[in-house]
Amino acid sequence: MFKVNIFGDGRKCVILAGCAILAGCASSPKPAASGSPLADSRAPAYQAIDAMNSGGRTASPPADLPQAAAPQAAAARAEPGWVSSPYSVYDQDAYVAAVGYGENRTAAERNALVSLTAVFGQSIQAEISSITNYSEAVNNGSINVSENNAVREAVKTSSEMDSLIGAEIADVWQNSADRSWSAVAVLEKRKAAALYADLIRGNQRLINEITSIPDTEKTSLEAFSRYRLAATVADTNKLYASLLSVLGATPAGLSLSEIKGGGDYRLEAAKVARTIPIAVKVEGDRQNRIGNAFAVALGRIGFKSGGTNNRYVLNAVLTLDSANLPGNQYQFCRYNIDAYLTDTTNGSRLSPYNISGREGHTAMNEAEIRAVNSASKKIESEFERVFDDFFSTNLLR
Repeated sequence: MFKVNIFGDGRKCVILAGCAILAGCASSPKPAASGSPLADSRAPAYQAIDAMNSGGRTASPPADLPQAAAPQAAAARAEPGWVSSPYSVYDQDAYVAAVGYGENRTAAERNALVSLTAVFGQSIQAEISSITNYSEAVNNGSINVSENNAVREAVKTSSEMDSLIGAEIADVWQNSADRSWSAVAVLEKRKAAALYADLIRGNQRLINEITSIPDTEKTSLEAFSRYRLAATVADTNKLYASLLSVLGATPAGLSLSEIKGGGDYRLEAAKVARTIPIAVKVEGDRQNRIGNAFAVALGRIGFKSGGTNNRYVLNAVLTLDSANLPGNQYQFCRYNIDAYLTDTTNGSRLSPYNISGREGHTAMNEAEIRAVNSASKKIESEFERVFDDFFSTNLLR
C-alpha cells in the first residue's frame, strides 16, 4: 500500500473522488448546519481533522458564511432570501451556490448538493460519475495516503455527501405552510481552487510513484495493475483541472492543459497486457463453454489466452446441481462458478470472481444446457468489467 505525504510539508490528507469527494487538508471544511443529519454524521470526523491540523485545538467555524438555523427555528423564521435567489445572500464572485427542495430536510440537502454539481455543467457531472474507482482505491487501501484513523473515518462519512470537494450545506429552511424544506449548498471559490491545486500536485507525485516499475516486473500483472491504478488517479486529476477552469483559477506552477488523463496510462496497461499469456482451466466444464467464455473476455481486455506453462492461470470451478421445486412441472439446474487468477510464481490469488444462477426446462439435461449457456453469456458480458475494476483499484504486491 502507498503511504504518501501529499503536500511534502508534514500535512497529510486523504482524497476521495467520484460521486463522493473529500479532502481534509489545506483548510478543514466548515461544518454543516448544527442539528442536521449530515452535520451529526460528520461532526466527529471534522473535529478530528481540525484537531490534527491545528495541533490538537479544535477550529471554530468561520464567521463569514451564514450558518443554518437549528431545526426548531427553521420553520419559525421568515423565508430567507436565498430560497428564491441564492446569490442575493451569497456573493457570486466568492461562491458557487444552489438551492434544493424536498419533503424532508435530508432530501432538500441532497438535492441542493446535486444542484450545486449541476452548476458546473454536464461534462463535469459526467466526469464525477466516471471516477468512482478512485474512492474505491482509497477505501480498499491500494492508495493509503494517511495512517490517521480519524481521516479514514472522514472519508467514510464524506461518501454520504455525494458532492464536490468543499461543498457544504450552508443553510436550511422549512416552510411552515406546507412543511416542505429548502436547503442551500455553497462552494467557496477561493478555498476550493487552492484545494484542487494541492490535490493535483499530490496526485501527480502519486502517479509518478505508482508508475516507477522495476524492470523485472514490466511484463507482469503488477505492471498492468499499476498503470490501471495510475489511470484512475489521472482521471481524478483531469476532473480537478476542469473544476479549476470553471472556477477561473490558474494556480502557480500548474499548466492545466498539460495534465494527463487516464487514457495515456490505459494505453500503457494495454501494451503490458499484450505481453502476458493467461492459461484458462475450468473444472467441470465438459464442453469447454465456460473456458471459451473466459478466453473471449480476456481477449477483449487485451490478454492472450492458452498455453500450459504460463505464469498466470485463471482457475475456475463449475458446479451444476438440480434445484427442483415441489409441484412444478419444470426441472431446474443451478449453476455456480468460482474463479480466480493465480500467479504461479508465488501462489497468490488475484481478482476473485463468482457467479450463480438457475435455469429450467421440462428435461434436466436441457436445463443443464440452458444453465451453462446462461453462465457463458454472463461471463462474456461482465467479466471484462469486473476484471478491469479490480485492477483499476488494487495495487498488487
